Amino acid sequence: MDIKQIQDLIRFVSKSGVNEVSIEQNDFKITIKTNQAPTYVTASLPSAESAPVYAAPVASAATAPAAAAALEAPVADTSKLITIKSPMIGTFYRSSSPEKPMFVNVGDEIKTGSVLCIIEAMKLFNEIESEVSGRVVKILVDNASPVEYDQPLFLVEPV
Repeated sequence: MDIKQIQDLIRFVSKSGVNEVSIEQNDFKITIKTNQAPTYVTASLPSAESAPVYAAPVASAATAPAAAAALEAPVADTSKLITIKSPMIGTFYRSSSPEKPMFVNVGDEIKTGSVLCIIEAMKLFNEIESEVSGRVVKILVDNASPVEYDQPLFLVEPV
């Protein structure tokens, strides 16, 4: 893993809001930990020398927009709504490419098996299909945003 890949990983982790990520490959191990404070990265290679340590401060303001977006006005009477959650960590996309139409929009009727979005994980694009039928009431994630496992993506009113 080169320094550019490590920097990209640090940026992704700081934007996604996860607290810790560990990656192990053959003779390389990296752990990135965050706690709404500076991010510290430890990378180690097996050798007689001590492991190099890289520190990259992350401004707490970087997580503020994500928190503000999550606190938008709630939809009236959410008790009847079904939350569709992310089955994996990755990047959320509302369409298969920028020039193609969105899979679903607020107000669209969906059926079981309808493609709702794509989540990219490790250069693999995974279509996320609906497990329920209903009407999309709210889309909770911005296009091209990082998402966590079990993060709410859509609110659906069952039909």
